[in-house]
Amino acid sequence: MLTSAFAQTPGGAPGGSDLFIQLVPIGLVLVIMYFLVLRPQQTRARQHQQLIKNVRRGDTVVTTGGLIGRVTKATEDAEIELEIAQGVKVRLLRQMISDVRSKGEPVKE
Repeated sequence: MLTSAFAQTPGGAPGGSDLFIQLVPIGLVLVIMYFLVLRPQQTRARQHQQLIKNVRRGDTVVTTGGLIGRVTKATEDAEIELEIAQGVKVRLLRQMISDVRSKGEPVKE
């Protein structure tokens, strides 16, 4: 028959150090994932927010849909006016800007 001695771990504390040894690799993976994935993504998001905030009239922008146009009206709200062809103007949300190709002139006040 089986005795209770076979079910016990040798050395006193049941699984204390084993748990720590098992959690160390998981912790290392989380730290590596933070530095390789999450942190660069946060910096790109901050740069994109700055890019969107600094869009002004005369800038040539590329939208996330692939349209290229020149900003004709940029106010402080969430929309801008974009001229995609001569006489063709569309309203666009600032969040839909993916890149600013060339900067325009500063606004004359």
